[in-house]
Amino acid sequence: MSLLNKNIIEMKNIVKSFYIGTPNQLDILKNIDITIKEGEFISIVGASGSGKSTLMNIIGALDRQTSGNYILDNFNMNEVSDDGLSQIRNKKIGFVFQTFNLIPRSTALKNVELPMLYAGVDRKERLERAESLLNLVGMEDRITHVPNELSGGQKQRVAIARALANDPSIILADEPTGALDSSTGRVVMDLFHKVHELEGKTIILITHNQELAEETERIITMKDGKIVSEQFNRMYTKKFSNGEKACL
Repeated sequence: MSLLNKNIIEMKNIVKSFYIGTPNQLDILKNIDITIKEGEFISIVGASGSGKSTLMNIIGALDRQTSGNYILDNFNMNEVSDDGLSQIRNKKIGFVFQTFNLIPRSTALKNVELPMLYAGVDRKERLERAESLLNLVGMEDRITHVPNELSGGQKQRVAIARALANDPSIILADEPTGALDSSTGRVVMDLFHKVHELEGKTIILITHNQELAEETERIITMKDGKIVSEQFNRMYTKKFSNGEKACL
Protein backbone atom coordinates (compact mmCIF):
# COMPACT_ATOMS: atom_id res chain seq x y z
CA MET A 1 0.00 0.00 0.00
CA SER A 2 1.35 3.40 -0.99
CA LEU A 3 1.84 5.92 1.77
CA LEU A 4 0.42 8.48 -0.67
CA ASN A 5 -3.00 6.80 -0.76
CA LYS A 6 -5.79 9.14 0.26
CA ASN A 7 -7.89 8.72 3.38
CA ILE A 8 -11.11 6.95 2.42
CA ILE A 9 -12.55 6.95 5.96
CA GLU A 10 -12.05 9.61 8.63
CA MET A 11 -13.95 9.32 11.91
CA LYS A 12 -13.47 11.81 14.72
CA ASN A 13 -15.01 11.70 18.21
CA ILE A 14 -17.68 9.19 17.20
CA VAL A 15 -20.21 8.56 19.97
CA LYS A 16 -23.21 6.24 19.81
CA SER A 17 -25.69 6.34 22.68
CA PHE A 18 -29.15 4.97 23.39
CA TYR A 19 -31.86 6.21 25.81
CA ILE A 20 -30.24 9.64 25.64
CA GLY A 21 -31.01 11.94 28.55
CA THR A 22 -32.53 9.22 30.71
CA PRO A 23 -31.11 7.47 33.79
CA ASN A 24 -30.69 4.40 31.55
CA GLN A 25 -28.53 6.15 28.94
CA LEU A 26 -26.24 3.60 27.34
CA ASP A 27 -23.03 4.77 25.65
CA ILE A 28 -21.95 2.08 23.17
CA LEU A 29 -19.19 3.99 21.36
CA LYS A 30 -17.05 6.50 23.22
CA ASN A 31 -15.08 9.08 21.23
CA ILE A 32 -13.85 6.78 18.45
CA ASP A 33 -11.15 8.15 16.12
CA ILE A 34 -10.27 6.11 13.03
CA THR A 35 -8.53 6.92 9.76
CA ILE A 36 -8.37 4.33 6.97
CA LYS A 37 -6.44 4.80 3.75
CA GLU A 38 -7.65 3.71 0.35
CA GLY A 39 -6.51 0.17 -0.40
CA GLU A 40 -5.81 -0.85 3.21
CA PHE A 41 -6.77 -4.26 4.57
CA ILE A 42 -7.54 -3.69 8.25
CA SER A 43 -9.26 -5.56 11.04
CA ILE A 44 -11.39 -4.29 13.89
CA VAL A 45 -11.18 -6.88 16.64
CA GLY A 46 -12.86 -7.23 20.02
CA ALA A 47 -14.95 -9.48 22.20
CA SER A 48 -18.74 -9.57 22.10
CA GLY A 49 -20.03 -6.29 23.54
CA SER A 50 -16.91 -4.32 22.66
CA GLY A 51 -18.84 -2.07 20.25
CA LYS A 52 -17.34 -3.35 17.02
CA SER A 53 -20.69 -4.28 15.43
CA THR A 54 -22.14 -0.87 16.28
CA LEU A 55 -19.07 0.75 14.75
CA MET A 56 -19.46 -1.44 11.65
CA ASN A 57 -23.05 -0.27 11.23
CA ILE A 58 -21.93 3.36 11.28
CA ILE A 59 -18.99 2.76 8.91
CA GLY A 60 -21.39 0.95 6.56
CA ALA A 61 -24.01 3.73 6.63
CA LEU A 62 -26.52 1.33 8.20
CA ASP A 63 -26.82 3.61 11.24
CA ARG A 64 -25.82 7.11 12.28
CA GLN A 65 -23.62 8.19 15.15
CA THR A 66 -25.09 10.23 18.00
CA SER A 67 -22.28 12.76 17.69
CA GLY A 68 -18.91 13.18 16.01
CA ASN A 69 -17.80 13.60 12.41
CA TYR A 70 -17.62 10.92 9.72
CA ILE A 71 -16.15 11.50 6.25
CA LEU A 72 -16.52 8.59 3.79
CA ASP A 73 -14.70 8.99 0.46
CA ASN A 74 -15.09 12.79 0.65
CA PHE A 75 -18.77 12.63 1.69
CA ASN A 76 -19.62 14.27 5.01
CA MET A 77 -21.97 11.61 6.33
CA ASN A 78 -23.46 14.05 8.86
CA GLU A 79 -24.97 15.95 5.93
CA VAL A 80 -26.19 13.01 3.83
CA SER A 81 -29.95 12.31 3.72
CA ASP A 82 -31.39 8.87 4.43
CA ASP A 83 -31.88 8.34 0.68
CA GLY A 84 -28.29 9.43 0.17
CA LEU A 85 -27.11 6.86 2.71
CA SER A 86 -28.93 4.16 0.75
CA GLN A 87 -27.18 5.21 -2.46
CA ILE A 88 -23.80 5.25 -0.73
CA ARG A 89 -24.39 1.75 0.65
CA ASN A 90 -25.29 0.47 -2.79
CA LYS A 91 -22.43 2.05 -4.72
CA LYS A 92 -19.52 2.54 -2.33
CA ILE A 93 -19.75 -0.35 0.16
CA GLY A 94 -19.91 -4.08 -0.42
CA PHE A 95 -21.17 -6.10 2.56
CA VAL A 96 -20.21 -9.66 3.49
CA PHE A 97 -22.09 -11.09 6.47
CA GLN A 98 -21.55 -14.14 8.67
CA THR A 99 -25.00 -15.47 7.68
CA PHE A 100 -24.45 -14.90 3.91
CA ASN A 101 -27.83 -13.09 3.42
CA LEU A 102 -28.42 -14.60 -0.01
CA ILE A 103 -31.91 -14.63 -1.57
CA PRO A 104 -33.03 -18.26 -1.05
CA ARG A 105 -34.94 -18.79 -4.31
CA SER A 106 -32.49 -16.95 -6.57
CA THR A 107 -29.53 -18.54 -8.32
CA ALA A 108 -25.96 -17.55 -7.56
CA LEU A 109 -26.01 -15.49 -10.75
CA LYS A 110 -29.21 -13.66 -9.79
CA ASN A 111 -27.89 -12.97 -6.27
CA VAL A 112 -24.78 -11.31 -7.71
CA GLU A 113 -26.87 -9.37 -10.23
CA LEU A 114 -29.18 -7.90 -7.57
CA PRO A 115 -27.08 -4.89 -6.41
CA MET A 116 -26.54 -3.93 -10.07
CA LEU A 117 -30.26 -4.15 -10.72
CA TYR A 118 -30.87 -1.66 -7.89
CA ALA A 119 -28.15 0.55 -9.35
CA GLY A 120 -29.86 0.63 -12.76
CA VAL A 121 -27.23 -1.34 -14.67
CA ASP A 122 -28.62 -2.78 -17.93
CA ARG A 123 -29.24 -6.51 -18.20
CA LYS A 124 -26.41 -7.38 -20.58
CA GLU A 125 -23.81 -5.62 -18.44
CA ARG A 126 -25.24 -7.17 -15.26
CA LEU A 127 -24.97 -10.67 -16.66
CA GLU A 128 -21.44 -10.20 -17.95
CA ARG A 129 -20.17 -8.70 -14.69
CA ALA A 130 -21.96 -11.27 -12.51
CA GLU A 131 -20.44 -14.13 -14.53
CA SER A 132 -16.99 -12.50 -14.34
CA LEU A 133 -17.21 -12.07 -10.57
CA LEU A 134 -18.40 -15.63 -10.00
CA ASN A 135 -15.41 -16.75 -12.06
CA LEU A 136 -13.14 -14.58 -9.87
CA VAL A 137 -14.34 -16.37 -6.73
CA GLY A 138 -14.20 -19.83 -8.30
CA MET A 139 -17.96 -20.33 -8.62
CA GLU A 140 -18.33 -20.37 -12.40
CA ASP A 141 -19.65 -23.96 -12.31
CA ARG A 142 -22.37 -23.11 -9.76
CA ILE A 143 -24.00 -20.06 -11.33
CA THR A 144 -27.40 -21.74 -11.77
CA HIS A 145 -27.49 -23.20 -8.25
CA VAL A 146 -29.70 -21.72 -5.51
CA PRO A 147 -28.27 -21.24 -2.00
CA ASN A 148 -29.62 -24.48 -0.51
CA GLU A 149 -27.66 -26.36 -3.19
CA LEU A 150 -24.40 -24.75 -2.05
CA SER A 151 -22.06 -25.41 0.87
CA GLY A 152 -21.36 -22.72 3.45
CA GLY A 153 -18.07 -21.82 1.80
CA GLN A 154 -19.70 -21.65 -1.63
CA LYS A 155 -22.44 -19.37 -0.26
CA GLN A 156 -19.83 -17.06 1.20
CA ARG A 157 -17.95 -16.93 -2.11
CA VAL A 158 -21.19 -15.94 -3.85
CA ALA A 159 -21.69 -13.29 -1.14
CA ILE A 160 -18.20 -11.91 -1.82
CA ALA A 161 -18.93 -11.77 -5.56
CA ARG A 162 -22.18 -9.93 -4.78
CA ALA A 163 -20.30 -7.49 -2.56
CA LEU A 164 -18.07 -6.63 -5.53
CA ALA A 165 -20.97 -6.21 -7.98
CA ASN A 166 -21.08 -2.39 -8.10
CA ASP A 167 -17.30 -2.03 -7.87
CA PRO A 168 -17.45 -0.49 -4.38
CA SER A 169 -14.59 1.40 -2.77
CA ILE A 170 -14.89 -0.61 0.44
CA ILE A 171 -15.62 -4.22 1.38
CA LEU A 172 -17.03 -4.49 4.90
CA ALA A 173 -16.86 -8.07 6.18
CA ASP A 174 -18.65 -8.90 9.44
CA GLU A 175 -17.34 -12.18 10.93
CA PRO A 176 -17.23 -13.67 7.40
CA THR A 177 -15.81 -17.01 8.56
CA GLY A 178 -17.91 -17.29 11.74
CA ALA A 179 -20.34 -19.86 10.30
CA LEU A 180 -17.65 -21.92 8.55
CA ASP A 181 -15.32 -24.70 9.61
CA SER A 182 -11.61 -23.87 9.79
CA SER A 183 -10.62 -25.25 6.38
CA THR A 184 -13.50 -23.50 4.59
CA GLY A 185 -12.74 -20.32 6.53
CA ARG A 186 -9.18 -20.54 5.25
CA VAL A 187 -10.45 -20.57 1.66
CA VAL A 188 -12.60 -17.50 2.33
CA MET A 189 -9.72 -15.58 3.92
CA ASP A 190 -7.49 -16.47 0.96
CA LEU A 191 -10.19 -15.03 -1.26
CA PHE A 192 -10.19 -11.75 0.68
CA HIS A 193 -6.42 -11.55 0.20
CA LYS A 194 -6.92 -12.17 -3.50
CA VAL A 195 -9.56 -9.45 -3.80
CA HIS A 196 -7.35 -7.05 -1.85
CA GLU A 197 -4.33 -7.64 -4.06
CA LEU A 198 -5.93 -8.07 -7.48
CA GLU A 199 -8.88 -5.69 -7.13
CA GLY A 200 -7.19 -3.11 -4.88
CA LYS A 201 -10.18 -2.86 -2.55
CA THR A 202 -10.18 -1.35 0.91
CA ILE A 203 -11.22 -4.23 3.16
CA ILE A 204 -12.44 -3.85 6.75
CA LEU A 205 -12.69 -7.14 8.60
CA ILE A 206 -14.82 -7.17 11.77
CA THR A 207 -13.88 -10.16 13.92
CA HIS A 208 -13.41 -11.52 17.42
CA ASN A 209 -10.72 -13.88 16.10
CA GLN A 210 -7.22 -12.58 16.81
CA GLU A 211 -5.65 -15.08 14.41
CA LEU A 212 -7.69 -13.71 11.52
CA ALA A 213 -6.93 -10.15 12.57
CA GLU A 214 -3.22 -10.93 12.38
CA GLU A 215 -3.61 -11.59 8.65
CA THR A 216 -4.41 -7.92 8.01
CA GLU A 217 -2.14 -4.90 7.54
CA ARG A 218 -3.41 -3.04 10.60
CA ILE A 219 -5.24 -4.23 13.71
CA ILE A 220 -7.62 -1.97 15.66
CA THR A 221 -8.66 -3.47 19.00
CA MET A 222 -11.82 -2.39 20.82
CA LYS A 223 -12.98 -2.89 24.39
CA ASP A 224 -15.97 -1.39 26.18
CA GLY A 225 -16.77 0.98 23.32
CA LYS A 226 -13.26 2.38 23.03
CA ILE A 227 -10.21 1.76 20.86
CA VAL A 228 -7.61 0.37 23.23
CA SER A 229 -4.84 -0.34 20.72
CA GLU A 230 -3.93 0.16 17.09
CA GLN A 231 -0.94 -1.49 15.50
CA PHE A 232 0.58 -2.09 12.10
CA ASN A 233 1.24 -5.74 11.37
CA ARG A 234 4.93 -6.12 10.57
CA MET A 235 4.31 -9.74 9.60
CA TYR A 236 1.78 -8.86 6.87
CA THR A 237 2.75 -10.15 3.43
CA LYS A 238 1.00 -9.83 0.10
CA LYS A 239 -0.15 -13.26 -0.98
CA PHE A 240 -1.24 -12.52 -4.52
CA SER A 241 1.03 -9.64 -5.55
CA ASN A 242 2.36 -11.63 -8.51
CA GLY A 243 -1.07 -12.44 -9.84
CA GLU A 244 -1.16 -15.85 -8.16
CA LYS A 245 -4.65 -17.32 -7.92
CA ALA A 246 -6.19 -18.54 -4.72
CA CYS A 247 -6.81 -22.27 -4.48
CA LEU A 248 -10.60 -22.18 -4.59
